Amino acid sequence: MTKDHKVLPILSGIMTSSIFGFSFLFTKEALNTVDAVDLLGFRFGIAALVLIILQQTKVIKINYKGKNIKALLVLSLFQPVLYFIFETVGVSKTSTSEAGIMIALVPVVVTCFAAIFLKEIPSKSQLFFIFTSLAGVLCIIFMKDQGKESGSFIGILYLAGAVLCAATLNILSRKLSTSFKPVEITFCMMWVGAIFFNGVAFVKHGIAGDIMGYFTSLGDRKIWVAILYLGILSSIVAFFMVNYTLSKLEASRAAIFTNLTTVISILAGVLIRKEPFSIYQFIGGCLILLGVWGTNYYGAKKEKIDQLRDIMPQ
Repeated sequence: MTKDHKVLPILSGIMTSSIFGFSFLFTKEALNTVDAVDLLGFRFGIAALVLIILQQTKVIKINYKGKNIKALLVLSLFQPVLYFIFETVGVSKTSTSEAGIMIALVPVVVTCFAAIFLKEIPSKSQLFFIFTSLAGVLCIIFMKDQGKESGSFIGILYLAGAVLCAATLNILSRKLSTSFKPVEITFCMMWVGAIFFNGVAFVKHGIAGDIMGYFTSLGDRKIWVAILYLGILSSIVAFFMVNYTLSKLEASRAAIFTNLTTVISILAGVLIRKEPFSIYQFIGGCLILLGVWGTNYYGAKKEKIDQLRDIMPQ
């Protein structure tokens, strides 16, 4: 693997975490004025439309001929359909910071799944730093100030469901990366999301006898800012980079970038939504960043050792 091939997946992971970190903020703001299902319909509708334009103008190439489309549809069921149902409802019932904190549990679940399903066994050093990162998450959760905005228990459960779906995406995308290009996986995910959430939104408004109500909120410019950010940056760009990173790095190494999302979501909540920030959140954020660095550093060392073992005579 060349130097660029080593650096680019890491840069991709950092950029993805930054985009996802701010996505909780935009989702939280948008949900103040628009229904959750409508927001998801707008988000993935914009994403699917942009991808079609890119395909028709030959900017991207999509070819599913002879490939396992059923497996790709199963991946799309978990992400975006189930994941965003859990995440959006969870975000609506918790704070921006708590949502990001819960999502930081993804690497721990991914590490367990990867060891079971992909036989990607992390080294002892990687495990240490993964759990260092987890310790940072737990520090933020259990040592938070009493005065901090706290979400409901049901909101935490919904976010836990999102964690399981995100971990499943990491495993399935890693497996499918051998036969699908990252853009092909992303294209399918966005179209499944667009069809499902817009379908549910139209049925909901139809039952209420208010089809035009689906379009009412689009008159608000603030909603368009959220839709464009969530639909283009947080859906197309971020998920393309997720699938690219997973095609280059082990699932457990790629997933650790999720913990950067926690730090960014806390900063967004504190600086923009004026949510309280404590010394425990600072300590927890430092532990999370240390875990991200250590997991990737020792993951790279493990990769070199594995490569040397492969070329050594038996």
